[in-house]
Amino acid sequence: MDHRASASLATLWDEVSGTQPGPDLWLVIVTLAAAFAVVALRGSWRVARNAITIAHEGGHGLVALLTGRTLTGITLHSDTSGLTVSRGKPHGIGMILTAVAGYTAPPLLGLGGAALLASGRITLLLWLATALLLALLVMIRNPYGVLTVLLSGGAFVLVSWLTGPQVQAAFAYAVVWFLLLGGVRPAFELQVMRSRGEVGDSDADQLARLTHAPAAVWFLLFHAVSLCSLLGGGQWLLGL
Repeated sequence: MDHRASASLATLWDEVSGTQPGPDLWLVIVTLAAAFAVVALRGSWRVARNAITIAHEGGHGLVALLTGRTLTGITLHSDTSGLTVSRGKPHGIGMILTAVAGYTAPPLLGLGGAALLASGRITLLLWLATALLLALLVMIRNPYGVLTVLLSGGAFVLVSWLTGPQVQAAFAYAVVWFLLLGGVRPAFELQVMRSRGEVGDSDADQLARLTHAPAAVWFLLFHAVSLCSLLGGGQWLLGL
């Protein structure tokens, strides 16, 4: 029995960690166009931005844990805002990295996803995304947040188990394109809203207080990370 179980686990791991054939270039371009439309159009972006918020707050939470802070909880709101609460020193490198992680998490996740897809590991990407969403679910502290994370994780599970290789590839490429493109827009939106006085204490403002560097420096960092991730990840996805 133990031998059969070990063999089954080994087979499953080989299937998950193995490589799969990538989609044709036309499908890669179609997923790029679809992701661009979702990000560019106001109506679709208003809904899809929830996924970027999940990645944003997840980035805060993950880096808080990695830097030794105590993660208290994460809330996600229907207006696509979110809040990650952690305990620890209110200053220092841990707090700075935690604050930086929000706006940089979606494009960096997209870049990592592009690297996996470029190496043909479509199944591994789908499973890793599902695992990250399940881990995040444990820290969600409000019903709307639980619902959005469950729906997101459910989509990955359904695609992984119920669809064929071509659909899985199309879904994976669309998700990664969305993270890369959708990771660019929020920092620009924040900058515009901040100039109008429509936001309070943003991540850039917190970083300005923590480091005594102007908020503009942190906006420059957010833009650099997102645009470089889009450029590099896009080249990998297109096979350039």
